[in-house]
Amino acid sequence: MSRDTADSSRRRVLAAAALAPLLPALGALGGCASAPLSPIEAKETTDPSALALFNDCAAAHGLPAWRRVKDLNVSYTGEWRALIGRIQPELTDTRFRGSSQERLLPAEGLIAQTHVGPSGHKQVVRRMGQDAGTGDVQVWYNGRPTTDEPLRHASALVADGYRLFLLGPLALVDRPHVMKLAGLEQVGDYACERLMVRLAPGLGFSPVEQLVLCIDRRTRLMRRVRFTLEGLESTRGAVAEVDVSDFQNIQGVEWPTRFQERLRKPIPHLPVHDFQLTGLDINRGWSAADITGSQFAGVAKTAAKALPGSNPVLS
Repeated sequence: MSRDTADSSRRRVLAAAALAPLLPALGALGGCASAPLSPIEAKETTDPSALALFNDCAAAHGLPAWRRVKDLNVSYTGEWRALIGRIQPELTDTRFRGSSQERLLPAEGLIAQTHVGPSGHKQVVRRMGQDAGTGDVQVWYNGRPTTDEPLRHASALVADGYRLFLLGPLALVDRPHVMKLAGLEQVGDYACERLMVRLAPGLGFSPVEQLVLCIDRRTRLMRRVRFTLEGLESTRGAVAEVDVSDFQNIQGVEWPTRFQERLRKPIPHLPVHDFQLTGLDINRGWSAADITGSQFAGVAKTAAKALPGSNPVLS
């Protein structure tokens, strides 16, 4: 057995041990909790009213300006809740995920992330899938590549998830999907319309995902996204959601800067991760070659420009 495989097996055993005391409570909760979303079947077609709402939302987020973004540079910092690290060690990867720098090439479907945690440095290069493909991912820990499949799958899921949280509807334009309306939902002080989306391919290595976008009835900004987690074996059947807030308009795009993630299933409303966008700048002029190795190179290496009122990370 390889070291990667042994480490992965050990993490799954520890996660199962952490979850075992909660199983009776989970069963009770599951019996009374309302379904967080209802799946759209592959044979269904998009409702024109749903498409109109999606187009309004994309415009409110700044779609014309987004189409002018050639490269995007962002940074995050955040805090994991203790329980989720025990239940989902591969997904949270808390030893290596605290603050991060991310680089995106939208036209090429390329995302690269530098994570830093108490055990060192993690690098992820995610090539998104096209049409029915689920793409590829490369992962390095402290400069050494890993072949641990659960960690690779989790890293692809995280990269795609962060793109969705940051961009909202902009992450879904020009992607194959089916949409329909699903009533109203309150997100804090905001009355929202629910837009259900069947996304194929899904997040990470999932062939399909079910999403719900909660769209502000007044501003048309996305305030919450709910999503399945089919791209990782240990999370299949789970549902999570992220509330986004504190938008800043930078170069014509509305960027959320605060994110609160929680589970909806199997543990309803369990807090998972609170994080914030700490830096952002656009169109430096670097290429794919600068972000596809075990560390950033050239002008891509400089930390994202700090946002007002935040502390830069990985400077």
